[in-house]
Amino acid sequence: MTVLPDDGLPLAAEFPDATHEEWQRLVEGVLRKSGKDVSGDAAEQALSTALDDGLTARPLYTARDAAPAAGYPGFAPFVRGGRPAGGWDVRQQHTVPDPARANDAVLADLENGVTSLWLPLGGEGLPVAGLERALAGVYLDLAPVVLDAGAETGAAARALLALYEAREVAPAAARGNLGADPLGLTARTGAAADPADALELARRCHEQYPGLRALTVDALPYHEAGASAGQELGASLATGVGYLRLLTEAGLPLEAALRQLEFRYAATADQFLTIAKLRAARRLWARVAEVCGVRTGDAGAQRQHAVTSPVMMTRRDPYVNMLRTTVATLAAGVGGADAVTVLPFDNELGLPDPFARRIARNTSSILLEESHLGRVADPAGGSWYVESLTTELADAAWAFFQELEAAGGQAAALGSGLVGDRIAATWQERKKRLAKRREPVTGVSEFPHLGEKPVVRASAPRPAGGGLPRVRRDEDYEALRARSDAHLAATGARPRVFLAALGPAAAHTARATFAANLFQAGGIEPVHEPVSVDPATAAAAFTASGATVACLCSGDALYEEQAADVAAALKAAGAERVYLAGRGGYEGVDEYVFAGCDAVAVLSSILDRMGVAA
Repeated sequence: MTVLPDDGLPLAAEFPDATHEEWQRLVEGVLRKSGKDVSGDAAEQALSTALDDGLTARPLYTARDAAPAAGYPGFAPFVRGGRPAGGWDVRQQHTVPDPARANDAVLADLENGVTSLWLPLGGEGLPVAGLERALAGVYLDLAPVVLDAGAETGAAARALLALYEAREVAPAAARGNLGADPLGLTARTGAAADPADALELARRCHEQYPGLRALTVDALPYHEAGASAGQELGASLATGVGYLRLLTEAGLPLEAALRQLEFRYAATADQFLTIAKLRAARRLWARVAEVCGVRTGDAGAQRQHAVTSPVMMTRRDPYVNMLRTTVATLAAGVGGADAVTVLPFDNELGLPDPFARRIARNTSSILLEESHLGRVADPAGGSWYVESLTTELADAAWAFFQELEAAGGQAAALGSGLVGDRIAATWQERKKRLAKRREPVTGVSEFPHLGEKPVVRASAPRPAGGGLPRVRRDEDYEALRARSDAHLAATGARPRVFLAALGPAAAHTARATFAANLFQAGGIEPVHEPVSVDPATAAAAFTASGATVACLCSGDALYEEQAADVAAALKAAGAERVYLAGRGGYEGVDEYVFAGCDAVAVLSSILDRMGVAA
């Protein structure tokens, strides 16, 4: 029996060193098997992924990609965190417009793990006059309150401050944010906002309420309009700098002005991008503070509130949203957010029910208490990929910030349409990827479930509009599914397509599965025989299906043998149009569907030909 030496575990130390070039040769072999004959850097590039903002995610990062030292949590440039330790404030949003019902939800959340409250007020939502009732029974010296009142910010903030006084909350014990964000309101509504309330509230917080912040730099309007991560960060920087100018010109000391701001960012299911975005945001804001003259202390530490992305949420198969928000919350926590809001899975359907709110708050509880994410500060720090992505994203964001500053600042860039135009161009490119299913949306563009039972919720208050649009990843597919639903309600059946599977299962399964997913993404029900068809049986099978169009599904070899004959048989049986899953130039085939085709355009065209109303 061999006795192992008692010298610990040497890991790779006793193995021969591998080189980057040797790894590339392994990659070449893998790619060659898939039909790509590339070598060296080209092989590595073939596995790279293009990101927004001109960034690229490579398949491998090594020590040669090491970034400059990021410092320590709690110290400038705050890349590794604005605080010395991990963990986050569990902040829940409440949109119920009825004060009594809002109070029930608020108390249930605070009793079950939520540590602060985010209250949208005004408009069609919770009335400012109902704030006292909504906060009945809440210990305001223990539970921070964050307001989001748009055009009614002044009245809402004064109501909250009056409530502090009425309940004898010591000014030093008050925590939260009064939510003034005039530039954010302009982005939402398109109307110029008066900063007078923001100035008044900032002075009052500075002088009387050291634990309260007066202003929010909300980047969600840009994210919800379709901005890239770099654009979201750049717009937030330009907004923050605009507020610093406003506050310091009004007489607030620079450090006091810095302490009046809290930044709100979206956290998406793109885990590494979210981690890098939050880390880059802190680095950038520390740079702003440094340029302004603040080089010591923690005034330049950006206070961050991360919110799981509304853009990524889907209305179909909404339970999948729980998975999206879990990954996004993990990324926000690992990225160092100070507060995290998990939007309930049914948020896009209306007012969340108690079950959805419970799952939302428990998402943070599990990650904090069972996964122990708060035990280590910046656990992603030192990852060559994360550090590289942080640096590259910071550079892209800084470039957009400089463009906005050169245009006269955020207010001017919003007014001129520069912000909207840049974001719209980014969103149009992303829409193309979504339409081609290059960016898959599970339960919507991939693996949709036509037979799902709709999740119905009470209507939620409509948010303020008139400014930047609000986009959603599922919007084009949602429009197609809505057409199918209306057709079902009117006729008792969904639009159908007959899948003509040719040859044995091994030949047709992959493309039949692809085609079924594609058609269902548009609300078109695929119908196929339990066994394959051939030219002799295709006509009868098609007629029995009740469909008006058909799609051939098989391998290229069988297409060569049978595609033309089966297409002819299907048309003779009444098929108005014959599609084929794959590429080629086969007689009788009208159109081809394949990976990377514009699925939205194809599906919309099919529905149009079927007479399904738009």
